[in-house]
Amino acid sequence: MKIAIIGAGFAGLSSAKVLGSLGHEITVFEKAPDVGGVWSSTRRYPGLTTQNNKQTYHLSELKMPRRYPQWLASEQVQEYLETYVERFGLGGCLRLGTEITKVTPTTDEDGWLVTANGETEQFDHVVVANGIFSTPVIPDYEGVAELEAAGGRLISTSDLRSLDEVAGRHVLMVGYGKSSCDVAAAVAEVAESTDLIARDLLWKVPRKVAGILNYKYLLLTRFGEGLFPYQKLTGVEKLLHANNSRIAHGLTESVGAVVTRQLGLEKLGLVPEKPFHTIAKASVSLASEGFYEGVRDGSITVHRRRTITRFLEKNSKPYAELSDGTVLRADVVICGTGFRQEVPFFDDAIQQRLTDADGNFLLYRHILPLDVPNLTFAGYNSSFFSPLSAEMAAVWTGSYLAGAHKLPTADQMRASTTERIAWMEARTDGHHARGTNVVPFSLHNIDEVLDEAGLNLGKFTRALQWLAPVSPWSYRKVSRKLARRIASLEQPRAD
Repeated sequence: MKIAIIGAGFAGLSSAKVLGSLGHEITVFEKAPDVGGVWSSTRRYPGLTTQNNKQTYHLSELKMPRRYPQWLASEQVQEYLETYVERFGLGGCLRLGTEITKVTPTTDEDGWLVTANGETEQFDHVVVANGIFSTPVIPDYEGVAELEAAGGRLISTSDLRSLDEVAGRHVLMVGYGKSSCDVAAAVAEVAESTDLIARDLLWKVPRKVAGILNYKYLLLTRFGEGLFPYQKLTGVEKLLHANNSRIAHGLTESVGAVVTRQLGLEKLGLVPEKPFHTIAKASVSLASEGFYEGVRDGSITVHRRRTITRFLEKNSKPYAELSDGTVLRADVVICGTGFRQEVPFFDDAIQQRLTDADGNFLLYRHILPLDVPNLTFAGYNSSFFSPLSAEMAAVWTGSYLAGAHKLPTADQMRASTTERIAWMEARTDGHHARGTNVVPFSLHNIDEVLDEAGLNLGKFTRALQWLAPVSPWSYRKVSRKLARRIASLEQPRAD
């Protein structure tokens, strides 16, 4: 097949490698001038690092270099992806600095017309790998004109390129996710003042719990994942969640108590209102290096249970008024307030066929649209192991395109997809990124994808993953196994 892949981050590049190795003709379109997706040089904010350690954050057939630190800087992740391109010969299929403006089905819907840089090309299949963190959300604040007239700026975290932009300025951070706390810690070192506005507080996990237990042993194992109730409980998980999840909640709350003491949350007034076991209702966040230290020494001030109600100009200076009436100087306002999951290159008719009435993506296994042919998604199963999750979705797609595994009926896929979205909606109080964020159930999702394709790891290897952090390297033979299976299917049978 002639396949267009939209996006050159982890999902797009691993899709190109997997599908290209199966004999498809691949073209990868990327609007940025480099590969990387969220790790592109055009999107990196000061202080950006990975949440995973390097042993768990890579694609299956290429480990991170030994010389890299445990937690990777954004430049190192982007360098790794450039190495991946070189190692697997993907350079020839890349079209960098090429933004797709329109993707429309052919007249008989047996392919796609892809328009980029004013030119249109036909493809048999399209893989959407543009990322679920593609479009930053900035709230629609009152008084933005007044803010800007007084010389203030309103930007997203990914718009901040250098700390020189905030040196000696009064900075407001909005949000309490990882990006907000990362940026606040970096900004506080050079800004005149750094105030963080947090409507809700989220639990943060230190890189080493109690200074001893590496975070990866807590949340990057099957046991850690099993502490949170999945859609269907099986095996050991039934025991963990018996008696209204008493065992699982007891274990997670004990970790919460340790984290509270370690980070000094009570003294700082930053204990989240919800119990620690609800950490799975939102994207779990690693504690940003230097953030709580900044709160402790006064270089960062957190305004919890507050929002910005409006901006105003006073004495030719920009200010922000908070929901409690507090007025703060606001030279630079930086929003870490989430992203929209958008596919702007599709027209309204296609977008309506891709989503339900609430705007959630109707994707079977987070990959296959229910009502749009010749189209799959990669990376729309964002997780603790996002590179590996995206790569295994690409493996599933390769198997699907070759007819190497059997799909359920259309009615069964629809029922499965709608039931999953309903469960995600209830479980996360609506914070599931339109059905694309599977945190913390990374391995459950990978298992489902590979089990259906008949390509999962053996039971012994998966048993080891219960207590040991999961290594993507364990999955390095999966795509080669698929290639051999497809080759055997294509062999002519003797009469």
